[in-house]
Amino acid sequence: MTTVMHATNIEEAAEQLAGVVRHTPLEYDPYLSQKYDCRVYLKREDLQIVRSFKLRGAYYAISQLSDQQRAQGVTCASAGNHAQGVAYTCDRLKMKAVIFMPVTTPNQKVAQVKFFGGSDIEIKLVGDTFDACSEAAQAYTAQEGMTFVPPFDSENIIAGQGTVAVEILGDAPDPIDYVIATIGGGGLIAGLGSYFKAKSPQTKVIGVEPLGAASMKSARAAGQVVKLPKIDKFVDGAAVAEVGKITFDYCQTVVDDVLTVHEGQVCTTLIEMYTKLAIVAEPAGAMSVAGLEQMRAEIKGKTVVCVVSGGNNDINRMKEMEERSLMFEGLQHYFIVNFPQRPGALKEFVSQVLGPNDDITKFEYTKKVNRGQGPVIIGVLLGQTNDYAAMIERLQVFDPQYMSVNDNAMLYNLLV
Repeated sequence: MTTVMHATNIEEAAEQLAGVVRHTPLEYDPYLSQKYDCRVYLKREDLQIVRSFKLRGAYYAISQLSDQQRAQGVTCASAGNHAQGVAYTCDRLKMKAVIFMPVTTPNQKVAQVKFFGGSDIEIKLVGDTFDACSEAAQAYTAQEGMTFVPPFDSENIIAGQGTVAVEILGDAPDPIDYVIATIGGGGLIAGLGSYFKAKSPQTKVIGVEPLGAASMKSARAAGQVVKLPKIDKFVDGAAVAEVGKITFDYCQTVVDDVLTVHEGQVCTTLIEMYTKLAIVAEPAGAMSVAGLEQMRAEIKGKTVVCVVSGGNNDINRMKEMEERSLMFEGLQHYFIVNFPQRPGALKEFVSQVLGPNDDITKFEYTKKVNRGQGPVIIGVLLGQTNDYAAMIERLQVFDPQYMSVNDNAMLYNLLV
């Protein structure tokens, strides 16, 4: 049975959070508006106190606990942003918290949790995925008699996240045609959608998931919550194998469509937001803007709000993001090529295979032997995407047995 959260519940949460969370700006963005021929506004939750909307749900949920529950302390499981919200809340309310985070969580987010939480916060790094981490957290919670604060599948969490919509509708100068937000476990989109359907029913609510972790889209297709057997953890703030049962139920009513965005497209958008808009977004925070590309024709001339949900980006990941972006754009390619093992072989490759605007980004013999030829892993950065076909024709002449590495994840991870 589908349902929707009452707007009054979200407005009560907004009153509770007044003076606690930051009322983040709703900014008109001229660059994106020109690019997509519409009016794009960005809801800057990357400027929230903990650089993510997650503080809203965490604080509101914890504020609703009894005195006894607060005295016993809370636990949570999080890839980073929910953990920071819980840590900040517990430090402010002088409560104990044990925070479970996946081992794969970026160091920047772990450090931020420590910073916001202070001395009463204990961090446990457990499991490779959020789901494994969550199982460990809930087992510990039962053992210690504490209260588990879920990252998304909770009425109070959903109400807290829905306060983003209260601010958007209060600040928007024009009627909104589309509101777009990232989906991880579904807490933000459930609260956001519930409030918009009550107060601005003409607005279409669009969720965006990473292609490698499309748990909400899969659940909607199946008509029930499903657990993905494998996920790509790159978009760590939205890499959830199984959405919440409560959030799924709400989303069946309040979400008009769910898009999936390739992780490479997310990287391209993230870099564009940094260079063009001076916004430092994390991968999950950039997904709503990345979704605009698929909606280009639909949103022409419309008013669109994208929720930039988080800005906790680890600068150490930027090289990887640039690489993923270039590969997605069809510019960066890796091959295994047999090279003659003699002086001048590389010069011949450059003159016979590469175009005038192409460049070599990697060159390494994978096995040096006393034979006439040896395999080389070679990276080629094209000047333009449409140069690829001609370059491949020349490469086939140079080595008919060459292998492309880009689409072979095992070879890429081994060799590149």
